[in-house]
Amino acid sequence: MKILLLGCGKTGSLVAEVARERGHEVETLRSSDNADASGLNGKRLDGIDVVVDFTTPHSVLGNINACLDARKNMVVGTTGWYSELASVHAQVEQHKTGFVYGSNFSIGVNLFFDLIQSAAPALAHRYSAQIYERHHEGKKDAPSGTAATMKKLLQEASGGEVEITSFREGDVVGMHELVLDSPNDSIYLCHDAKSRRGFAEGAVRAAEWISGRNGFYDLKDIWKQL
Repeated sequence: MKILLLGCGKTGSLVAEVARERGHEVETLRSSDNADASGLNGKRLDGIDVVVDFTTPHSVLGNINACLDARKNMVVGTTGWYSELASVHAQVEQHKTGFVYGSNFSIGVNLFFDLIQSAAPALAHRYSAQIYERHHEGKKDAPSGTAATMKKLLQEASGGEVEITSFREGDVVGMHELVLDSPNDSIYLCHDAKSRRGFAEGAVRAAEWISGRNGFYDLKDIWKQL
């Protein structure tokens, strides 16, 4: 498979490494060479099977539009653009392409989402919920996409409000914690990423899965199939 990687930061670089280890050909396009998606022309995209985006909230929508217009399948690990999900979904359906997005591509985090969904009914039994998330000081969005997904899962189950507290410090890869507190006890669920490699492996598996497929998918709904 031939992958075009957008974004060569810490996670993007690991995506390229993992993809090559798994026998794929990888081309990279740095953000400095792709202002306003100008580098995503027909020549660059020719022969590409899947485009993987780990860029920034500022640039990701332009990249998505260019790739979908060229009818290229995509895996998008960038967060901070989910207000446009409905519009992107419509474009994917229109162009009959394949698209996987996710607030977190770690298999462990997607298992964590399942655990949170199982714990959500506690909110109907006098438990309150608080989400805490910690990331490196260079992370662009706050709260994180992962924390936003946690909140959505809890609110869909309970209808109540859930607060998120965000911390940006040092080189923290990513820690997410849910605290369920009641007058009788407290429950703690925590996912602590040891490295970014888990994100990279999940993204490459998603690229392998979406290659040759059509449709619009949230990783948390398909991760068990990867």
